[in-house]
Amino acid sequence: MSRIRGKDTKPEMLVRKYLFSRGFRFRLHVKDLPGKPDIVLPKYKTVIFIHGCFWHGHEGCRYATIPKTRTEWWVNKINDTKARDLLHTQSLQKKGWNTIPIWECDLKEESLLQLAQSIRNTI
Repeated sequence: MSRIRGKDTKPEMLVRKYLFSRGFRFRLHVKDLPGKPDIVLPKYKTVIFIHGCFWHGHEGCRYATIPKTRTEWWVNKINDTKARDLLHTQSLQKKGWNTIPIWECDLKEESLLQLAQSIRNTI
């Protein structure tokens, strides 16, 4: 567990490199915003959360499986994380921010071109 990082993860670095190469300028892990978003695009008043499918309980995803040991503890932990994610998203939207959640599995299945298009549509 000590090797699991909260920031600068591979999916996050992939999205950051792609956004930068497409001319988007951003801030990282802004502490003043609810949930400390992974990527903040201040010019567009948009935040991006990059969620790991396992840790954030991506429903219907093959990577979001509950471990067979301490099942109840894991279910509670993942449900708490989902509730916290929802709270942060609602709080940001009340403040006028657009939120874009990106799931780890989407980066594996979806091309980055489609990802950029969805970001532009949200902005």
